[in-house]
Amino acid sequence: MSYLVLILGLATLIIGGEFLVRGAVGIAQKLKLSSLVIGMTVVSFGTSAPELIVSIKAALYGNSEIALGNVIGSNIANIALVLGITVLIFPLPVDRNSKIIDWPMMLFASVLFYVFAMTGTGSTETGGLIERYEGIILFVLLLAFITFLIRNSRKHTARLMEEDEAVVIPTSRQFIQAILFLAIGLVGLYFGAEWLLKGAVEIALDWGMEERIIGITIIAFGTSVPELVTSAVAAYRKETDISIGNLIGSNIFNIMAVIGITAIVKPIDVTENTLNIDMIWMLAIALALLPMLVIGKKITRFKGLLLLGSYIAYIAVLLLSQSPQ
Repeated sequence: MSYLVLILGLATLIIGGEFLVRGAVGIAQKLKLSSLVIGMTVVSFGTSAPELIVSIKAALYGNSEIALGNVIGSNIANIALVLGITVLIFPLPVDRNSKIIDWPMMLFASVLFYVFAMTGTGSTETGGLIERYEGIILFVLLLAFITFLIRNSRKHTARLMEEDEAVVIPTSRQFIQAILFLAIGLVGLYFGAEWLLKGAVEIALDWGMEERIIGITIIAFGTSVPELVTSAVAAYRKETDISIGNLIGSNIFNIMAVIGITAIVKPIDVTENTLNIDMIWMLAIALALLPMLVIGKKITRFKGLLLLGSYIAYIAVLLLSQSPQ
């Protein structure tokens, strides 16, 4: 039964990803926004929904390690695993805004996340605490960033439309259809991720894996599957702006929305291992992405192999660092 649930979840994710990309492209055209901005906002928020749900539930039940580990692990997986696999399928050209706006914002969010995690006094002597007011700061900064993206994109798209009279604006009926496709896609990703995660955890338990190891590997991967499917589908359909925007945007959303909202609901304790191992890896991989964006016109398959190798190394370090039970 677990294998059936796993397969059902994967199939639902693939179908949901196809609907999501189609809907996002239609909405971008109608609202005169670039596909990159739609990927950075609507698509990113949708694919970050599993992280938000898991983290809030974990914080409310007093499992702050799961809440933090879920976001940090997903952010590492989004760049090192998901982007790595995506460019192995189809090398991605890099938009200028990804280099000068989106990546800097992702790094800023990551550094601010680390600074907030170091401050405050949590329940452990050597750890930190992300306070409610820090969660509010993260969320307000996200709203300001989204406002900037939308205004900037609408101005840029308007200029392009003046230069190219052949640009086709979808009709109201097509716009409604795009919204419907987007909604179907988001629902498909939500339930697909739930079923895939449920099946994977049950199979892992049957194989005798420890619950802590399952959380570090399968849960973090499971909540990143929507990003993987959406980015792979977008790359296959040559909607490369959605693909890259989805991943960078999801990392920004994970920190500023997921951690921000979770901290507002309940302040988050941060352990020493999270500060000294997981967050350092997250920052290192975010920094490593910059040369891959600026060197050459594309993120090539070779760069994808490097990213994938870094994810495998991260998982190996995590597994080796676990205390024997």
